[in-house]
Order: sequence, then C-alpha cells, then structure tokens
Amino acid sequence: MRSYLARDVMTSPAVSVRWDATVLEASALMEEKDIRRLPVVDEDDILIGIISDGDVREALSIYNVTNPYAPDQDEILLAVDEIMSTPVFVVGPEEHLRTVVQLMLEHKIGGVPVIDDHRHPVGVITESDLFRLMLEEWGEA
Repeated sequence: MRSYLARDVMTSPAVSVRWDATVLEASALMEEKDIRRLPVVDEDDILIGIISDGDVREALSIYNVTNPYAPDQDEILLAVDEIMSTPVFVVGPEEHLRTVVQLMLEHKIGGVPVIDDHRHPVGVITESDLFRLMLEEWGEA
C-alpha cells in the first residue's frame, strides 16, 4: 500500500454545523447529507466540537416521551453546543494516514475532522473513507 495523506482520503468539503443550531436542525442536516458526524463551528467557522449521530439520537430520545405539562418542544430543544464532544481530535491535510488511523484506534473514535491552519474544517476522515480506500487498494472498488 502506498503512503497516503489525510487529504488523499478525506471527504470534502466538510459539512459542519454552527454551535447554536438546534439538535433537530443538526439531525436534518445529517440525514440530508447522509453523514454520521458533524464538526461544530463557531461564528468564524472555527472548529469547537463534534457531534455524532449517536449524540443526536440520544438528545432527541428525551423528546419522544409525550408530556402534556411540558412546554412547546421548540422552546426546550437542545442546541448543538450542549451535546457536542470536546476537545476534538483533529488532523491536518498533510498528516500521514497511518497517524490518523492510530489516533482513531487509540481514542476509539469513528472519525476525525481535518482542519487547516486556522482550525477551519476542510474535510472529515471516517471509518467508511478508510474502508473505501482498502477496497480501492484491493482493486474491488
């Protein structure tokens, strides 16, 4: 297998969500883009966290219980910054893929944002990206 860099494998451009979006908005974006991880950015598009589909499912599950005394769900729906994971393990586009895989294994995470020098997300590397690369290398893609 040849030596790959993060930029060779990442899915880009990165699809991200602002910190003040609702969990419902994040869920809709993930479904629309068919992705399982969303980098969370501030007003300047700087990475500040990450959410997964599991985080979103867990947050939305509390709203599945009907309570006649609860206020309108739109008023109590959590914002993304309330469920995001921090700190975020990240890599740069020039990082060797071996280092990326080691980072994912060591921290038991399914993906990492790829950021530029200003901490702006430029892509994401997930297990699926790695599996696609393996298939390409094996000549079965």
